[in-house]
Amino acid sequence: MTLNQNRTPLFDAVKQHVTRNAIPLQIPGHKHGYGLEEYKEFVGENVLRMDLNETRGIDMLWDPVAVIAEAEKLLADSLGAKHAYFLINGTTSGMQAMIMSTCTPGDQIILPRNAHKSVFNGLILSGANPIYVQPEIDDYLGIVTGITASGVQAAIEKNPGAKAVMAINPSYYGVATELKAIVETAHGSCIPVLVDEAHGTHMCFHPYFPISAMVAGADMSAASLHKTGGSLTQSSALLVGSSKINPNYIKQVLNLTYTSSPSYILLCSLDVARKQLATRGRQMLDGILDMVQRTRAEINKLDGLFAPDKKYFERSGKFSFDETKLLVNVQKLGLTGYEVEEILAKDFNILIELADMYNILAVISLGEREEFLQAFVDALKDISAHGKRKTVKKIETIQFSPEVVMPPRDAFFSKKRSMPLEQCAGEIAGEMVMVYPPGIPLVSIGEIITAEIIDYVRMLKAERCTIQGTIDPIVDNIMVLDK
Repeated sequence: MTLNQNRTPLFDAVKQHVTRNAIPLQIPGHKHGYGLEEYKEFVGENVLRMDLNETRGIDMLWDPVAVIAEAEKLLADSLGAKHAYFLINGTTSGMQAMIMSTCTPGDQIILPRNAHKSVFNGLILSGANPIYVQPEIDDYLGIVTGITASGVQAAIEKNPGAKAVMAINPSYYGVATELKAIVETAHGSCIPVLVDEAHGTHMCFHPYFPISAMVAGADMSAASLHKTGGSLTQSSALLVGSSKINPNYIKQVLNLTYTSSPSYILLCSLDVARKQLATRGRQMLDGILDMVQRTRAEINKLDGLFAPDKKYFERSGKFSFDETKLLVNVQKLGLTGYEVEEILAKDFNILIELADMYNILAVISLGEREEFLQAFVDALKDISAHGKRKTVKKIETIQFSPEVVMPPRDAFFSKKRSMPLEQCAGEIAGEMVMVYPPGIPLVSIGEIITAEIIDYVRMLKAERCTIQGTIDPIVDNIMVLDK
């Protein structure tokens, strides 16, 4: 049966409830904003009237049988999935749910070492043991690209009892791996495939983009609709594409981490964003691609700058690229990406998504405006004209080849002590050390801290990069396992 993607069943029900103007002798305590006047004055009355707890006529997220259930069916249909589950504590909860739905304590899961921190937290929650596949690196750009089907095959051959394979599609930088080949490789050994698709919700709505997880035949994926699909921050979805994993068990797993007080403001944004993507996504993405491709061409005319396109990444035959990720390599300016990010923010009032030693990243999405991109190009023109034109010290991209000496869950519950960063070589990490964004651990809990890691952290600190995961906010000390 063809579903009517013009419908927004949850949003309609909430709007109907708001217009009912019922007397609210229930929580939340602000009572339509009367108890939070300053906030109501800024955001508006309707937002606070939509801030509901479970109430008569509105479905429940953790056991949906009415309008939420219908909205989730529409979402699954639009994204090519068998089942979809609304998430309102981010894709993080979806990543954790995928791991917990396929792995029990002691099970092995094959995954890329450049996984997001939520994956490592999922290992702690599930008790699963990681088997890492090393991603390939683009030496010129200085970024990790992704894992390959051959790398996954080698990991399966060494670990035939693995219970799941995880892939990233696309990365924070927009690089998509050979996902269909990875799915076929894993399925050839009857292993389900889980996909971190936090940055790829939009990809199935336009043929120019890399293949999406559900189209590639993945068993589960977690998608951040709030990142590239238009919904509000913190709202995401968990998708199921096969019958290998029991949907009732998935729901049980989700209920372990779901809040019992979900935000209907966030849930309604998912309902409306899905409708927009399903009914107007192709048209909107046509316009976005046109804007970003023209912008990329303008940037590539500027001295000292290079913005790679899809063809650049497809040369190897292993990877593709989401061109809405406007990646700009700045190393020939004689400036680091961190320095360019700071100039853009302070001198031009332009905020970008990410910076590293050699690149900056702007995310171009559904709400983009020509004037935003023109301001970005004009700012880069000015920066290019005044660049230092000296060589930025080339630092070899760190290889994620950790020695895991203790399962993450065991390490998490072990006794720890604080140790000065400079003295940590050879110690077992008791916490994650990661650059944020993108939130990829340089060292994760249960891994050996190497001298190379220490030197890399020192370099990042010198560049005033944001490092997170440690109890010590300035990362002078790291928690290690107490021997």
